[in-house]
Amino acid sequence: MEQKVLSITQINEYIRAQMDRDALLNSVAVRGEISNYKMYPSGHHYFTLKDEGAALKCVMFKGNAMRLRFRPDNGMKVIAMGKISVYPRDGAYQLNCTGMAMDGVGDLYAAFEQLKAKLAAQGLFDPAHKKPIPKFPGVIGIVTSEAGAALHDMLRIMKKRYPLSQVRLLPTRVQGAEAPGEIAAAIQYANHFRLADLLIVGRGGGSIEDLWAFNDERVAYAIYQSKIPVISAVGHEPDVTISDYVADLRAATPSNAAELAVPDQDALRQALDSMSCAMVAALNRQLIAARRHLNVLSASPALRSPTGYLEQKRQNLQRVQERMVSAQLRGLDRKKQMFIGLTAKLDAMSPMKVLTRGYAMTQTESGEVIRSVAQVATGENIRISLSDGCLNATVTDVKENVR
Repeated sequence: MEQKVLSITQINEYIRAQMDRDALLNSVAVRGEISNYKMYPSGHHYFTLKDEGAALKCVMFKGNAMRLRFRPDNGMKVIAMGKISVYPRDGAYQLNCTGMAMDGVGDLYAAFEQLKAKLAAQGLFDPAHKKPIPKFPGVIGIVTSEAGAALHDMLRIMKKRYPLSQVRLLPTRVQGAEAPGEIAAAIQYANHFRLADLLIVGRGGGSIEDLWAFNDERVAYAIYQSKIPVISAVGHEPDVTISDYVADLRAATPSNAAELAVPDQDALRQALDSMSCAMVAALNRQLIAARRHLNVLSASPALRSPTGYLEQKRQNLQRVQERMVSAQLRGLDRKKQMFIGLTAKLDAMSPMKVLTRGYAMTQTESGEVIRSVAQVATGENIRISLSDGCLNATVTDVKENVR
């Protein structure tokens, strides 16, 4: 019997057909660790799953990859679902993945942690970027579903607490594939037209899948780039979303967001009453002090009897004048006595006074007073001053006293 000769293509196609008829291989879930992970520009993902003893090539085409809620990476332990098939060109079998989940961890949780780490590294959670919430917002924009109970709770609470604020609803879907784009667009629209002083972005409670729109990267960037302060109000208190991390303030619930957004009018009234009482007390203290001052002024002589007050001031001025004149006279008398004493001293020390007592003053022709015989010589003319006149003489002899 002659053996049939097959081409490589025929063999590979035969093996692929056999695999395609195998029920187990057409719907299989494989556990393993990702390695050699690559994502091509076409959107297809290629990687290898391995365990301790073997490896399996895998491919996930763009359509299935777009439904992934997390980004696969080397070293991740996953469960990949799909079918085993042969790639005829290479003659190698591979797993055509239609879905993938983290092994031991939900894929939503993995996606949440991945996006959280990414945005944190980019600074979207930085407290320095947080904007202050206005104390008395004039207009509050609410980005949520118009059919949700959360909206009605917020409207009720804000109307009760602070009816002065105007509310503008920017209705969006809050779950489903279209929700993230609508939420981000509503935030951007409010900023572009400056529709509000404050934005509340959120929805009521639900499962992690229901709240997933608020874990979307587009919503996170829209909140981060908002010039209007944003309060995130998603789900119940235990629920935490990416929006909560990025927003300027996180509210535990939508109702709590309404309480944080506006002040309480009752508390404001109490504060105003307290300030009013303090102002009245301060004014009363000022009035009492002014009344006392007025009583002091009204009791003064100037106001009770202006002419008597002027007469009193005139008498005071006269007494001051008299004291000044008396002091001036006393000063002049002291100066006079001092002058007389100095005059007497000068008179007693006058050379002419000495001459009246029989003394004479002898001078050279140049007028120099002669105090020693050494100042003159024989034959020089000298002048002798007496009390009643002077004598001109010539020195005939000079004698020094012998000591």
